[in-house]
Amino acid sequence: MPPAVPDAPDVLAPARLGPLTLRNRIVKAATFEGATPDGLVTDRLIDYHRAPAAGGVGMTTVAYLAVAPEGRTERRQIWMRPEAVPGLRRLTDAVHAEGAAVSAQIGHAGPVANAASNRLPALAPTRRFSPLGMRTTRAATASDVERIVRAHGEAARLALDAGFDAVEVHMGHNYFTSAFLSPRLNRRKDRYGGSLANRASVARAAARAVRDAVGDRLAVTAKLNMDDGVRGGTRIDDSLRLARWLQDDGTVDALELTAGSSLLNPMYLFRGDAPVRDFAATFPQPVRSVVRALGGRFLIDYPYEEAYLLDSARRFRAELDLPLILLGGIADLATARRAMAEGFDFVAMGRALLREPDLVDRYRAGTSTTSLCVHCNRCVPTIYSGTRCVLVTPEPPPRG
Repeated sequence: MPPAVPDAPDVLAPARLGPLTLRNRIVKAATFEGATPDGLVTDRLIDYHRAPAAGGVGMTTVAYLAVAPEGRTERRQIWMRPEAVPGLRRLTDAVHAEGAAVSAQIGHAGPVANAASNRLPALAPTRRFSPLGMRTTRAATASDVERIVRAHGEAARLALDAGFDAVEVHMGHNYFTSAFLSPRLNRRKDRYGGSLANRASVARAAARAVRDAVGDRLAVTAKLNMDDGVRGGTRIDDSLRLARWLQDDGTVDALELTAGSSLLNPMYLFRGDAPVRDFAATFPQPVRSVVRALGGRFLIDYPYEEAYLLDSARRFRAELDLPLILLGGIADLATARRAMAEGFDFVAMGRALLREPDLVDRYRAGTSTTSLCVHCNRCVPTIYSGTRCVLVTPEPPPRG
């Protein structure tokens, strides 16, 4: 374990993130809400983010706002366009009224998009079969890449218009920019394939488009994969080089460090129980039976432990000057304080805040130091019916 940082900051005290001052160093991580059946903001989505804001987080993150219609993981997601701005403004106003900041996670799903649901081709660096839409992806042309990069900037401008305080650029989980970085998924022979510099150029260009669009008016962060968790995928050495390039480019104010592949190994991010039966129950027959029989090959059971991404993240902390947001198994106050002691600037929490949206206020009041989350991961399949902790809310709430 590296030595502790002298005079480590208080995780519950105010902190700067680019042009922002957050009331504390705890961020509600982006977790798809399953609350936009028509692809626009609903009262349920607003309530979803109002709850952790009222419960004390420094910032909550809206997920997932696609930069283009084919960039949604499925058709019920919001994609950034002028029609979405009034509803997003209602959401940001509601969060601000509770004293928290709010970030817009933007990106393009690339090969993680469900082409059957979107009724649009899923775009990947190179053509491959996708189990998510049971269709073959289309290799993105150079014109597609340029359009999607521009769309990141346009989405960031719309986020600014909608009252967001920050933009998080999605560079993880084998979404579009992450897929281009992956040697396994990117077999191109043009300027976007081959060398690491070529494969990383899409992520760098997307970050540049966002920074150019918003300047210093919004904080800009990136959610960056450290490790895809799959053979032949992106590993830490390559990801760390991209992180250094982003730092040198001056396009981001912080990096949120993540792992895993939504396309090939999703549970590598979550750790804990793999809820195969719950996932199967979200599908009609005969797909349900197939998922129950074969889902264990895709939904791998990784043991849960607190701060399970910390070992990998330490390399980034040792070699970067950028502020870093530690994600993965942050459920207890002691773990958050440990992250501060090791030099991380913020922590991001997901499942723990689904179970207890007021957990940060409980920390502050001294009435709790440990989350009630049991890491069963049964919340993960609820993205299809309204993301929630099933131990608290067994049935989906009425649609707003």
